[in-house]
Amino acid sequence: MRFLFRLEHNWDESLDAWAIHSVGGVWGTIAIGIFAVPAIGGISGLIVGGTSQIVLQIVGVLAAVSFAFFGTLILAKGVDLVFGLRVTKDEEYVGLDISQHGETLN
Repeated sequence: MRFLFRLEHNWDESLDAWAIHSVGGVWGTIAIGIFAVPAIGGISGLIVGGTSQIVLQIVGVLAAVSFAFFGTLILAKGVDLVFGLRVTKDEEYVGLDISQHGETLN
């Protein structure tokens, strides 16, 4: 939780999607390599003495995280160059419903 408080002013993450999907996905993927048993799927995890599956799971996590990070970085830079990613502080203060969509509080 301290990690999120330190990032509060620099990280726009109001729904905790990163914490849930990224951390949960990484843990779930690595956990397969830890808890797999030969009776289910024929693969031995770390607990029953197999080391190859945990290595494969970690390599898979690193590949997926790298792809997602660099893919998002490239797309975000492209959108930022064409349209811009952020609104001004004044528009954010007024609210995006009013400043971007023209909605009123009638």
